[in-house]
Amino acid sequence: MSRRVAIVTDSTACLPPRLTEQLGVTVAQLQVRIGDRVEDEARVPVPELVDALRGQRDVATAPPDPGAFFWSYADAAASGAEAVVSLHVSTDLSRTAEAAREAATQVRVPVHVVDTRTCGMSLGYAVVSAATAAAAGADANRVVSAARHTLERSSELLYVDTLEYLRRGGRIGRAAAVVGSALSMKPLLTVTGGRIAPLDRVLGAERALRRLVDLAVKRAGRERVDIAVEHFDAAERAASVLEQLRARLPDVRRFLVTPVSSAVGAHVGPGALGVTVSPV
Repeated sequence: MSRRVAIVTDSTACLPPRLTEQLGVTVAQLQVRIGDRVEDEARVPVPELVDALRGQRDVATAPPDPGAFFWSYADAAASGAEAVVSLHVSTDLSRTAEAAREAATQVRVPVHVVDTRTCGMSLGYAVVSAATAAAAGADANRVVSAARHTLERSSELLYVDTLEYLRRGGRIGRAAAVVGSALSMKPLLTVTGGRIAPLDRVLGAERALRRLVDLAVKRAGRERVDIAVEHFDAAERAASVLEQLRARLPDVRRFLVTPVSSAVGAHVGPGALGVTVSPV
């Protein structure tokens, strides 16, 4: 579909493919390296990545090549777009936005690259807002404003079984990982200022997940919200958390359950679960 403004994002937005297709959003894939093999993350089976992580194999992630963004932008221009809005994971977590900016200088239409200072479905719901505005005929500035409005109001809450995978990827320090894992304490985290930050520590996984639900309900308050439950190799946990949220949140416009991307999973580790609260 030809639109005045095309929307591009990256795979850390964790949007289900059916939704990106419905919205007409182009998704650039981050890369995952296992040993010497490098693939677009969509080509890395989750069981293979889980086995590699648990086996302490060398796993790393990298941003998309600038060429992937160039062709996305060029295709948008060829389809009649007058501008592109490109929304990406925080630059404190990945150099993806830098690759997008490099590509943006080489195309003939204006490209507005937005460092969203977040990841996961907080980014995903901002993409939804941008795509909805674009479909309604908004210009690029209004599309960016719609995305920023969603970003400013959204919360990303995260449970991980262990902080070790975040430590391996350089997202937290060694001291924080040791403290967070002491005495069977399970860490709850958030994304603030573009970085992953501690939120709480709770004894045991079940209590931690109940606390995660409590925090999500508190963040939602009495506002109408969109909710996403994201997981990495934790489908049963995600279903349980979704059921609890359904029971406690009376005014939800959209519930969504989705696996996190492999690039995110490589850093949070198996068993991780996130909740995004995005006021409408």
